Amino acid sequence: MAVTERVATALRGVSGILVTPFDGDDQPVPGRLAPIVDRAVGAGIGALTVNGNTSEFYGLTLEEARQMQAAVPGIVGGRAVVVAGVGRSVKEAASLAKAAKADGCDAIMIHQPPDPFRAPRGVAAYVERVAEAADGLPVLLYLRDDSGGLDAIAALCAVPGVAGVKWATPNLLNLAAARRAAPHLAWICGLAEPWAPPMTAMGARGFTSGIINVAPHLSMAVLNALAAGDYEAADRAVLAIENFEKLRAQEGNGANVSVVKAALALRGEDVGAARPPAAWPLAPAATEALRGVLAGWDKNAG
Repeated sequence: MAVTERVATALRGVSGILVTPFDGDDQPVPGRLAPIVDRAVGAGIGALTVNGNTSEFYGLTLEEARQMQAAVPGIVGGRAVVVAGVGRSVKEAASLAKAAKADGCDAIMIHQPPDPFRAPRGVAAYVERVAEAADGLPVLLYLRDDSGGLDAIAALCAVPGVAGVKWATPNLLNLAAARRAAPHLAWICGLAEPWAPPMTAMGARGFTSGIINVAPHLSMAVLNALAAGDYEAADRAVLAIENFEKLRAQEGNGANVSVVKAALALRGEDVGAARPPAAWPLAPAATEALRGVLAGWDKNAG
C-alpha cells in the first residue's frame, strides 16, 4: 500500500520510540504513557512507535506486545501517526501485523530477524509473510545489519507493501546505494539524532529518537535545523544531547533504555524498571551524571 501523505509527512520528521511502562509487579501499564505522548505531540513529534527497541520489544511477551499495540493508538488519539513494531518468530510477527489495523495503528515496522542462521532469501520470505498479514498497512523495514548485501536489501525493498526503510547501520555508502536503487521509498535515519546529519546528507529524511520520551524539544531542534539546511545548527543541537547519548551507550549499549527510564523517574514520571538483560538500576556514577545532564537542560531552557 502506498503511504498516505499524512504518514509520509510524519516519517520525514521525528519517529519517536516510546518506552514500555511497568508497574511495581512488572506488568505493563500503557496509561502511564499519557504525559509522555502529550509532551511529544505538543513539541511536534509526528510519528510514535510502540514495540520498538526503546520499548524493550524483545523483553515483552507476545501478549504484552499486543496489549501495548492495542492501547497506544487510543492514548495518541490521532494526534500523531502510530507505527507498530512487529517481529520475533514469523508467526508472532504476522499475528501482531494482522491485528495492527484493527488496533488503530497507521503502519507497521518489521524488526530485522535476529536469528543467527537467517538467509537473505529467508528474510525476504519472512517480510513477505508479515507484510501480507498487515492487511494493507504501510510496511517499514528496520535494518540494523546490511551485511547481506545490496541485492538482498533490494529484494526486501521490492516486497509488496514495503513503503520505507529505517536504516540503522552506520554504512553511509550502502545507504546511498540502496536509496538510489529504491528512491520511491521513505528512507529514514534509524540511528537517532547523532547520525541524522550525515544520513540526511546522503538522502535520508527524518530520524528515530528515544530522547523524545524525556525532552522532545531537543529532538525537534535537530530536525528543524536539518530542515533548514543549517548543519552547524544541527551540530549544536546534537551536541546538546551528546552526554545523554553517551550514558545510553554505556555497558555495551545496555543502558540505552535504562537511561531514558531513569531520566523519566528523576522527572517524577514513574515508568518502572528496565527489564533484564538491560542494565538496571543505573550505576551510581551514571545516575549522578544523568542528574547533571538534566540540570543542564533545565538551565538552558530557563
